[in-house]
Amino acid sequence: MTVASDVVVLARFGRALADPIRCRLLLALREAPAHPSDLADAFGISRTRLSNHLACLRDCGLVVAVPVGRRTRYELADERLGHALDDLRNAVVAAEADKTCPDAKTKGCC
Repeated sequence: MTVASDVVVLARFGRALADPIRCRLLLALREAPAHPSDLADAFGISRTRLSNHLACLRDCGLVVAVPVGRRTRYELADERLGHALDDLRNAVVAAEADKTCPDAKTKGCC
């Protein structure tokens, strides 16, 4: 991979994480594959809204749709994404506890 392609990959991941619903979806799918109707009910949002978020995650290459009979199940595109989410969450929690971000108090970046 080149640096340019690394940047594109990270930007796609950042785009996916930029919305709380997409974050919730990734965390839910980290636990287990699920059907959109079940996810919409669990999150208390419309199926249309959920579908738009799943489309974004598919476009980012983070989830895949798996046909199961007449239904479609969603799951993480790669099991390593679940580990990456855990690592990222743990790193952010550790940084928050450490408060080493120099702009945290003045700019509210963290």
